[in-house]
Amino acid sequence: MKVSIRKHGFASACSAILLLGLYCTAMAQSKEVNVIVTAKQFEFVPRVITVHKGDKVKLTLKSDDVMHGFAIDEYKINQRVGPDQPAVVSFTADREGRFRFYCSVVCGDDHDKMTGELVVAPSQEPGVQVAFDQNDPNVVIVESAGQRVRIDTRTKTVTNLGPLSAPAQPPAEPAAAVAMKDETHPRAGTEPYDYRLVNLPTPKSVPKHSLNLYFTHRFSEVIGAEPGETGGQHLSRISNDLLGLDSFSVSSLGFSYGITDKLYAFVYRSPICQTGLCKTIELGLGYHVLDEAGKSPLALSVQASVEGDYNFTERYVENIQVMMERSVTKYVHLFFSPAAHINSNGEGRFDPQAQNFFPPPVAAIKSFRLGQNSGSFGFGADVRIRPTVSLVFEFTPNTGFKLGNVVPVLDSAGTIVGFRNQYEPEIGFGIQKRIGKHVFTLAFTNTQGTTSSRYATSTLFIPPNNYVIGFNIYRRLL
Repeated sequence: MKVSIRKHGFASACSAILLLGLYCTAMAQSKEVNVIVTAKQFEFVPRVITVHKGDKVKLTLKSDDVMHGFAIDEYKINQRVGPDQPAVVSFTADREGRFRFYCSVVCGDDHDKMTGELVVAPSQEPGVQVAFDQNDPNVVIVESAGQRVRIDTRTKTVTNLGPLSAPAQPPAEPAAAVAMKDETHPRAGTEPYDYRLVNLPTPKSVPKHSLNLYFTHRFSEVIGAEPGETGGQHLSRISNDLLGLDSFSVSSLGFSYGITDKLYAFVYRSPICQTGLCKTIELGLGYHVLDEAGKSPLALSVQASVEGDYNFTERYVENIQVMMERSVTKYVHLFFSPAAHINSNGEGRFDPQAQNFFPPPVAAIKSFRLGQNSGSFGFGADVRIRPTVSLVFEFTPNTGFKLGNVVPVLDSAGTIVGFRNQYEPEIGFGIQKRIGKHVFTLAFTNTQGTTSSRYATSTLFIPPNNYVIGFNIYRRLL
């Protein structure tokens, strides 16, 4: 009889264990994880989110200050969140591993540092573990799906002993390791320099589907003393004209659009009108080849463009340009940008023209040629002196055709016997300030030319030791 009772007790225990295991298995398979993620300049809280494979994850996103984005590329998540615009992201963690999440909306100067990590650990197996109480053979301790229960087959009671000790979470990567991983996976448009220094383009990438505006403004009156000008005359001139701000100026406007994170298109218009060029529109495509991260020692972009005068209706110039950047430290970036400009003097439009002289110096005109094509070699530097402020400098000599001021050479009788080209290479320097989606550059340069084929020489024909005031404004619209 006693044996019979134990057999029935054992059978009841087995049935209870089976039912409990099935229940716990079902609970484990439908596990939901709810996490509140707070975004603020320039971090996510928490920075590391740990779940298990198979978990149904619900992220409630909040912003403490400005508009942010929350993106995980591998899970195809990209959600905007604002201070008055919370959001919820739900997904199933069906891939194991470590996945970087980041802010996908430019939110300030340290936007690129706003990253975190989703850790998807192996799924938790809901296996059942059974142990008999050594002091009472009628009592069974069952552990399953993180729960621990006591089954007494004699009294037919089940007592919940509470959850098991929480399993150890996968260790988070050290901050230095995460930072290194972030550097090897930079996002488009996060390089700490602008798309131009003053006139010289840089290899800064254009983010996918971003629309960007670029505005340049150049005055024409030189700040330094002009030839033959006394100190008093110089001071009187620049004070009367407010350092040249009252002088004639040239305003140019351009747009760029990121087709992908690598490929972009751009359009730019310069209204300069002088001998050989007028109302130039430039159309082009560029490709961001390398980021200065991982195994690449430099950043590299290439672009090709066509310029056409009179609003792209005649006199075309083809440009092929390479932009390279190398960091010396986190504060200093060096640039080199060689370019080829085909037909920059097409049809000899900058050569002396017979109709401009009387009588025409035919022999002198025939013997003087400026060349048809040109090459330029831009050198530059960006030195960050504050988190959002940089000093910029550039110098661009060129070869082949050199845009300059062609002046006649006269003999003692006043007859034109030849010509000489007064050419000056481009130079520029300034101070650059970044504020969120805006970049403002106060510039000093010796040229008003800003298209690819014209910025390399002084369109004002002034030497590198003199310059005019100008400024650049960059704004990301989308």
